[in-house]
Formats: sequence, structure tokens, C-alpha cells
Amino acid sequence: MTKARLMYLPLGGAGEIGMNCYVYGYGPEGAERLIVVDLGVAFPDMDSTPGVDLIFADIAWLEERKNQIEAIFITHAHEDHVGAVGHLYERLGAPIYARAFTANIARRKMTEHGYSEKSVTTVGKWPETVKKGPFEVGFVPISHSIPESSGLVIDTKGGRIIHTGDFKIDVEPGIGEPFDHDLWASLGKDGVKAMVIDSTNVFSTEEGRSESTVGPEIENFLKDAKGMVAATTFASNVSRVRTIALAAQRAGRSVCLLGRSMRRMVEAATDVGILEDFPPVISAEDVSSMPRENVLLLVTGSQGERRAASAQLARGKYMGITMKEGDTFLFSSKTIPGNEKGVIYIINQFSELGVDVVDDRSGLYHVSGHANRPDLDVMRDLVKPQTVIPMHGEHRHLREHAKIAEEAGVQSVLAVNGMMIDLSGNQPKVAEYIETGRTYLDGTVKVGQFDGVVRDRIRMALNGHVIVTLIIDEDGDPLGDPWCEVMGLPEMGRNNAPLVDVLEEDLSQFMGRAKDKTIADDTKLEKELRTLARKTAQAEIGKKPEVSVIISRLG
Repeated sequence: MTKARLMYLPLGGAGEIGMNCYVYGYGPEGAERLIVVDLGVAFPDMDSTPGVDLIFADIAWLEERKNQIEAIFITHAHEDHVGAVGHLYERLGAPIYARAFTANIARRKMTEHGYSEKSVTTVGKWPETVKKGPFEVGFVPISHSIPESSGLVIDTKGGRIIHTGDFKIDVEPGIGEPFDHDLWASLGKDGVKAMVIDSTNVFSTEEGRSESTVGPEIENFLKDAKGMVAATTFASNVSRVRTIALAAQRAGRSVCLLGRSMRRMVEAATDVGILEDFPPVISAEDVSSMPRENVLLLVTGSQGERRAASAQLARGKYMGITMKEGDTFLFSSKTIPGNEKGVIYIINQFSELGVDVVDDRSGLYHVSGHANRPDLDVMRDLVKPQTVIPMHGEHRHLREHAKIAEEAGVQSVLAVNGMMIDLSGNQPKVAEYIETGRTYLDGTVKVGQFDGVVRDRIRMALNGHVIVTLIIDEDGDPLGDPWCEVMGLPEMGRNNAPLVDVLEEDLSQFMGRAKDKTIADDTKLEKELRTLARKTAQAEIGKKPEVSVIISRLG
């Protein structure tokens, strides 16, 4: 009989921040029953993924083993953990389990893609568990920057694994359960084979601050501010949204919610009963009839998203509301690395309107939802795992976290996306390497990272594009000269002549001397025309553009 294997495989979220997707398996080697933890998205940028809408983990390995998947468990409702459920569900087909708030968000995503709400099951908190195949899984409340975040206890005959999910140690989180030291300590009393743990803030050496410290600072800020104030934060950070709204109420300001995701998150939190004291809100139409100093706009777009409410306000107007000199815009958020350009652009646009912008460089108006290094140490000491496996971080985060675990006398494994770890024995080992990558949502179509679509788009953006068109008549002779269209290239070349004219002249001369054999062979003719067009462009403008050759034959 084949020995059972306990394995861990990250497909996204290990070696990067975002796009979380983790797989656990137990059973005979190669035929393990599987569970998936989280199906999240990452967001594109104009430098590396222009035109892309969303990025998912490559789940080809999972899809090939679709009949081995017992269930999908979602730890919390941030987009990088739940955002892909509707997009990828058809390829996996397994039932989804989550706590009430997360399940509410997941159901909305499923119905948007035409799936039944019944595909998502609401689960209570620990000690309630879900038994699926060889797994018994429980959702353990943990503090984070979104309601009902949970770590997972994953029990099998091969041992207990704890998957922390995203977390911080906060005993006064506002909304969501406070961190329970005794509860987490109890989980490790009978031994924990491995703890797979958040690594985002491993380089932050100060103890994490509580959400409760933010409210008084924001209230004082709003009382002192003149004119209308707009504040932005992550819409999913319902506790912060509530903190800002209550601070506005105490400061004598009415709250207006702007942005679809902001309204959706408040609605979801209200639906499941975890947001009972949110102040009454006013509509966008009401804002124009109120004194500016009595209004607080709570808006989406803390990361510089171009279509979000904050970006549209910065461009001049959103839903009839304008900001002007004497108003203030507050970022109650941290800029995620990679989003700096978008945020700075919005700040400068507000500056041009005369709007003062306050960010969180002072540390007063935002606290992180992730555990700093001292909190990571606390969690490790509470659970006392046999092995620490860092997750949710770039490679440098995982490596540093593994080092501090080893320095504390706990063995660790640095496992990045695609690295399958065998946890069966007392010494974890790499079982195999799985080919991983990314899937892009490009409009309504999903394309692979290596399909060439985005690569070609980048090349066209960098180099410009030339279209060469040539018509061949029934006798196999060119019908006139080739003609060119250029896009994304300078109009005039080095010789002070239009680039199109120079290209067409060189291509015409080539056709005049081309042999009949070349003209009769579309493949060879296309190659020669492309090479010459690029060579001519290089000589004229110093660039080799992308070239498309269209050959039409009559008859």
C-alpha cells in the first residue's frame, strides 16, 4: 500500500504580495485529495501588463486534478484572496466555504459570473469544522483589516497545519474579532506539524499599532480642517471606513459614500450584522445643498486607480461633486509598492485644484493590517509549530522570515510558487517543482502569461508599428507599389522627409528588383518586406518598429 503524503503547494502569493492561491494535499503520493485555500487576484500596471484587467494564478496543475479537489476555503474577503472565485470556478468546480461576511462577497462574485449562490457555503467560527475527504478544517478568528478574517486549522491523519491567512495582533480592532492569545495558544497544545504564516511586514521592527489609535487622530483632523474633506482608504477595510465615518459624525460632518466598492462593502457588512452603528449617509445630490465644512466624502481609489472616485474628483468632477481651493483630501491608507505613480499623479491633480492633500507619512491616520516582526514572534511562540513556512510576501520577505524562525530555534522552509513541500516526516523536503505562471484577464478573455499577447502589446508600445500592404494581380505581378501606415512613430525622419514616403520608396525599389520566385512565395516575400521596413525605420528614426505585412493576391 502506498504511503500517504501530506503536502503544501503555493501557486500564488509566495514570492509576491497578491494573487494568493495555496494547495494542501493528503493521500497516496500523486493521488492526494486536495483542498485549495484562497483564489485571489493581482492588479496590472502599465509598465509590465498594459491593458490587462486582472491577473490570476496559473491553475493548470489544479485543473488537471479537478476530480481530486475536495473544497475551496477562503480566509477573508480581500480581492487578493477572493477576487478570482467567479473567474476560475468553472475550471475547478469544487464547493466554496467561507465565514458569513466573506461568503456574502464571494456569492456576489459568483452571481456576477452566472453561478448559483449555493456554490458558496457559510461556515461558523472555530471550534466548528468542515469535514471534506481526509481533511477537517476550522476557521479561527483573527484580527486583520477586514471583518471576519480567519486563520485555518487543517487537520489530517498526517498532522495539523495552521494557515494564518493575513493577520495582525490587535485586541481592539473596531470591527472583527480581537486577537485571542489564549485561543491561538490552545491550537498548538497537541502539536502543529507546520504553520504557514503571513510575512508582509517582517521588516517592520516596531510592534503593530491597534486600529483603535486611528479614530481620535482622524476626528481631530476633521475638526481642524476647513472646507469639504474627502478621505480614502481600502473599501474592504470596513473597520477603517467605520472609524472615519464615526469620526466625521463626531466632528459635525455628514458622510457621503462615493464609489461602487465602498457602497458594496458597507452594504455587505450591514447585511451580515457586523456593521450596526454606521452613521446615516447622504447622497451625492445632497452634498451640493450643504455647507462644505459639514461634509465628509468617503471615497474609493486609495491606490491611484484611474476610474475610482478619488481619481475622478482629482480630474474635476464626480457625480456632480467638485473639490476646490480650501478643501482637503486625506489618504488613510498605505500606498502599495508599485502604485506610487498613480497616487502621486492624483496628488498633483488635486494640488492644481488648490486642494490640500494629507497622506500618512506621519503615521497618524493609518495602521497596517499585517503583523510586524514582534507580532510574528508572538504568533510563533503561541502556536509552537514544528516548522514555519513563510507565505504572503516577496522573496526577500519569505527569506527574512525563514531566517528569524531559524534564529528562534524553529526549522523553516522557504517555499515559493510552484515548490511542492512534503510535510510527511519530521524534516520537510521539496517533493517536486510545478510549472507556475500567471493568467491575464484581458477584456473578457483569459490569456496565458506566455501566450505573447501582452508581450506584443509592450513591444508595440515601445517600438511603434508599421503596416505594409501589397497587392499582387492575377499574373503574379505587383499591382502598384507597397504602401505603409505607421502608428506610434515620428512623422518625419532623419532626412527631413516623411517617414512613410521613405519606407514606401525603399519597399518599391525592393519590389522592382525582387525575383519572380520571391514574389511568388508569400512567406519569403513577407519576411523580406518586414526586414527592409525595420532597417529603413532604424536608419530614419533610430527604432525598429513592429511590422505587419499584408499581401493580397487577386484571382
